[in-house]
Amino acid sequence: MTTTYNCTSDDERAKGLEHAQRAISEKKCVVFPTDTVYGIAADAFSPQAVTMLLVSKGRSRAMPPPVLIPRINALDGLATDVPADARKLAEAFWPGGLTLILHAQPSLDWDLGETKGTVALRMPDDEIAQELLTLTGPLAVSSANRTGHAPGQTAAAAREQLADSVEVYLEGGFRPLEGEAAVPSTIVDATGPRLRVVRNGAVTLDQLREHVPGVLGMGEIPMAEEEPAGEAAAPDEAAPAEAAHAEAAPAPDEAARAQAAPACGSPIDETAAVESPSGEHTAVPAPVRNPEP
Repeated sequence: MTTTYNCTSDDERAKGLEHAQRAISEKKCVVFPTDTVYGIAADAFSPQAVTMLLVSKGRSRAMPPPVLIPRINALDGLATDVPADARKLAEAFWPGGLTLILHAQPSLDWDLGETKGTVALRMPDDEIAQELLTLTGPLAVSSANRTGHAPGQTAAAAREQLADSVEVYLEGGFRPLEGEAAVPSTIVDATGPRLRVVRNGAVTLDQLREHVPGVLGMGEIPMAEEEPAGEAAAPDEAAPAEAAHAEAAPAPDEAARAQAAPACGSPIDETAAVESPSGEHTAVPAPVRNPEP
């Protein structure tokens, strides 16, 4: 039975989080606020739950959702070969509006869609999101709307689109604030030799370069890759990781999952998006239709 909880009330919030945790464990979907827009979430380790999320949105496996994590030390439980520069950005902008595309841990037997061996990770900066992620561990999250429609900025707006496909709606008011435009997270592909911005968003290129000067912006090509003068440049096609998460942002082995998912009820030591997914360095970047949490 679909239920909405008013999380501006402490009692309702506690009941809503408890119900949402139970729904996630039962492979059902929930909607909750993030620091960008509302997200629809499912257990990232359950192919059945991720499929339900994609079906609820009317989205194909070619557009895999990003994964939201509760704290930065979950990074190494879900990703491998994390570049030092990517770690610098995570430490600087998490929690917040930055999604990192990384190589997924090969030991994790999950299925988020056609990710080509990558995963898009983010820590959202929102209290309700933080509390839920601390209870559930990593969640596959996409913007709370039907594909092709405006993302929900309240749980009520999301429910108008997603209806009974979602078990629990956690209402926390407008995200972002009423009257403000929804801005998606910035997506950086960290799977290649150079970090590349593949979607512009909440964190600007100048802000990224304060910490990693060599980050490439949308459409930028390193000097060494430029074509010699007088030769026609070939179209720059998106790398596999970029194509998989262009419109972003199971049962793993126990050790990896224990590292990725905090114990139920453990304190939030770092605030946690969505992105949604939490979501390209191409000559002609693909349009971003729906901001991901």
